[in-house]
Amino acid sequence: MTPRFLFLVSGILFICLTNLPAQTGARLSIFDELQTFRQGKGKVVIDQPAGIRNKVGYRISGEIETSNDGKSYIRYQGFRIQVFSGNDQRTSKEEAFKREKEINEALPELTTYVNFDAPFWRLRVGDFNAREEAYDTQHQLMQLFPNYKKEMYVVREEIKIPVHEPY
Repeated sequence: MTPRFLFLVSGILFICLTNLPAQTGARLSIFDELQTFRQGKGKVVIDQPAGIRNKVGYRISGEIETSNDGKSYIRYQGFRIQVFSGNDQRTSKEEAFKREKEINEALPELTTYVNFDAPFWRLRVGDFNAREEAYDTQHQLMQLFPNYKKEMYVVREEIKIPVHEPY
């Protein structure tokens, strides 16, 4: 088989597969909809990792919980920044709460979490869907608090995603 023949067969197969959802009545994803050719409308090509394609346009599943302040959220696997972890019985608790206060004063929009998981006191910051968001905020925190720089790193953790009620 020649390369030209393989290219022609691949093209025909691609066209058949991309038109299949329209023929079966299935709803197209936003990516498929944007890339659908329409006479006189131009051509859109979207290049993204499969992970993004699989997450965009789908509802996050999970039970909606309500916090003490009346806000609703869904728990989801995401990322936080660990700013402090210590196991000194005399000083770690105070240090965690001291750093939490400093971060809340500098960046009040960030949510902070101090927890005790014996024997460690930990301070973690933020609720980030993507690791890149957490890294960006980590660099911002490192600039604001250079003394904490050595201890900061991004961790995978269950986060709280706010649920916005429709208007």
